[in-house]
Amino acid sequence: MPELPEVETTKRGIAPYVEGRVVERVILRRKNLRWPIPRAIRTALPGQRVETVARRAKYLLLHTQAGSALLHLGMSGSLRLLDAGLPARAHDHYDLVLDSGKALRFNDPRRFGCLLWQKPGETHPLLRDLGPEPLSAQFDGDWLWARSRGRSAAVKSFLMDQGTVVGVGNIYASEALFAAGIHPKRAAGSVSRARYARLAGEIRRVLRYAISRGGTTLRDFLAPDGAPGYFEQELFVYGRAGEPCKVCGTKIRSEVVGQRMTYWCPGCQR
Repeated sequence: MPELPEVETTKRGIAPYVEGRVVERVILRRKNLRWPIPRAIRTALPGQRVETVARRAKYLLLHTQAGSALLHLGMSGSLRLLDAGLPARAHDHYDLVLDSGKALRFNDPRRFGCLLWQKPGETHPLLRDLGPEPLSAQFDGDWLWARSRGRSAAVKSFLMDQGTVVGVGNIYASEALFAAGIHPKRAAGSVSRARYARLAGEIRRVLRYAISRGGTTLRDFLAPDGAPGYFEQELFVYGRAGEPCKVCGTKIRSEVVGQRMTYWCPGCQR
């Protein structure tokens, strides 16, 4: 599944071409993706100027005066800016046709993405209970430490709880825990304030670096211009089970934690 850096890369890629443009038409080739596409997408969005393109967690929001289109890439989705007249391919589920002659086209073979609507002045239910953004001033080690008190869940599962912090998915949780020297199976409530301070810093560093490199190339992800990300080559633990640690040489281990495959170095992480 595309993670926060991939979604941020997508946002930055499409924003210059979408912001300030009018959505002239909406072409829906399906009535539903993960959820039914609301009627407001067809009735309220056409004719509206996109004021800003924003990201909240792994959701993209196209803000207009009439409301906001809420987009999620799902597990295999991608957005492309194409000439509006270009014929649709298989799994091209919707187009937002702009007054520039371009279309923002969504392709999603697995149909786990979404296209929803947020009314003006409201927060969509999917966004209401989310934790802070990891790159915001509201997120730091003190927040993690306070939130983790009394928690027996593995610290990796704790990090991936969207109520704790948004957008820290499987890849970047594994990489940040490695960089902070924290074992992913350690109980969240047993991690000290000082170690959480280091972990928060590593989460920010890893995410910023991944964003600067275009995100992590996964099987289904390409940046909006069709170029892959480059961070994958630099992963220290994720996907490297049985390979030697790049720091100490110990073999990387893996195990399912919280229903997600988890990777760590027994020599570097305690």
